[in-house]
Amino acid sequence: MLMRLSVAALLLAGTVSAATAQRAFPAPVDPQVASLRDAALKDDVAYDIVEGMTTEVGQRLAGTEAEARARTWSAAKLKALGFKNVRIETYRMSVWVRGEEHAEIVAPFPQKLQLAALGNSGATPATGLEAEMVIFPTYGDLAAAPDGSLSGKIAYVGNAMKKTQDGSSYGQAGIARFAGPALAAQKGAAAIVIRSIGTDDHRLPHTGTTNWPAGVTPIPAAALSVPDAKLVEAMARRGKPIRMKLLLTPRQVGEQESGNVIAEVPGSDPAAGIVLIGGHLDSWDLATGAIDDASGVAITAAAAKHILDSGKRPRRTIRVVWFGAEEVGGFGGRAYAERHGQERHVVAAESDFGADNVWRFETTLPDTAKPIGDRLASALAPLGIVRGNGTAGDGADIGPIVAQGVAGVDLNQSGLDYFDVHHTPDDTLDRVDPEKLRQNVAAWTTMLAIVANAPEEIGPVERPAR
Repeated sequence: MLMRLSVAALLLAGTVSAATAQRAFPAPVDPQVASLRDAALKDDVAYDIVEGMTTEVGQRLAGTEAEARARTWSAAKLKALGFKNVRIETYRMSVWVRGEEHAEIVAPFPQKLQLAALGNSGATPATGLEAEMVIFPTYGDLAAAPDGSLSGKIAYVGNAMKKTQDGSSYGQAGIARFAGPALAAQKGAAAIVIRSIGTDDHRLPHTGTTNWPAGVTPIPAAALSVPDAKLVEAMARRGKPIRMKLLLTPRQVGEQESGNVIAEVPGSDPAAGIVLIGGHLDSWDLATGAIDDASGVAITAAAAKHILDSGKRPRRTIRVVWFGAEEVGGFGGRAYAERHGQERHVVAAESDFGADNVWRFETTLPDTAKPIGDRLASALAPLGIVRGNGTAGDGADIGPIVAQGVAGVDLNQSGLDYFDVHHTPDDTLDRVDPEKLRQNVAAWTTMLAIVANAPEEIGPVERPAR
């Protein structure tokens, strides 16, 4: 027999929680929010920004002349779009640049390989380095190697990465890049090559920064394309010693200038605080950085422009920041926090995970502002976006501000295909789907329309120590 009971009756019976009851009656969607959301599904501003940045500027390695041109281009673009208080805030940072990159197996089966130096890699001698390889299937195998056992050798670390919607496999596989080179150096290795941190099967290597603790001298460090890494592993299974010849000539060029580009949609209530949004302006030097992160800066700016052009001034100031030097260590985010940390930021959010559809949102809000999350759930649902349970405020650029207790909102894009091209020469404009980009803009427009105008007080939140 089918029984139909009202939620109120079930609550009286004690069989349904208050939270369940709240989900049963979603918060109503403000017609103005819905109108802005739906209009943003026709947005062309974001794609115009991505196309312009990748075509007119191109690759934008942090601290180089190319990144400086990107800042000039970006400030002019944001002014042309009508943003207020547009400015460039510079800072100094150490800069690493790429050199020649060649590798080949010289024995037992001669083969030429495709690889890319990792950011902050050391250099080989000018004539190259030839040495026996030691094969470690995983980072854990490298960690278990005895101290001194790699003296004069080239270490190889495999780290097959799996596709995940939330990108969680990046942290699991990425340790081979983040920490593997320093660990190999501490064990005496002359150089290290790793399997690229990627989920692709094309012959394009993935670069990315590696870290050297104080007292550890950088050694040559590079990532092999996934097919070439598989080739090395297949050779190793044949049981014969493998010798590699490696040439890497990157160099540190000293302190150079980087900077953040800032623009605003001024709010009507200065006491209500700042909603900080953005992405990072710099890219790696192998491609034009279309998904990482021209798309992110474009999505956030396009959404803010929809609020700017709505005819209604938001209650809170929306501050758009295109951060510099994220890829090489998050310098822009730290510089911003040092300069603006005393200002009242109430929410921070960034877009730095490509240009695929947003599928989930998460919030970390104080109790006084919990209804904001309910309104977001209702307004984002028509875009196919579900509510998650995680701690929001993710991202290297907003991290220093979030650490001060600022509330966070995350709009999570699908990462299933992101690591196919992440940090590779294949990160180009053709990887951006205009329709998916519009869905992102609609999601961000919705979020800003709700958060920037929320009547609730948005105070600080408790954040665990980082």
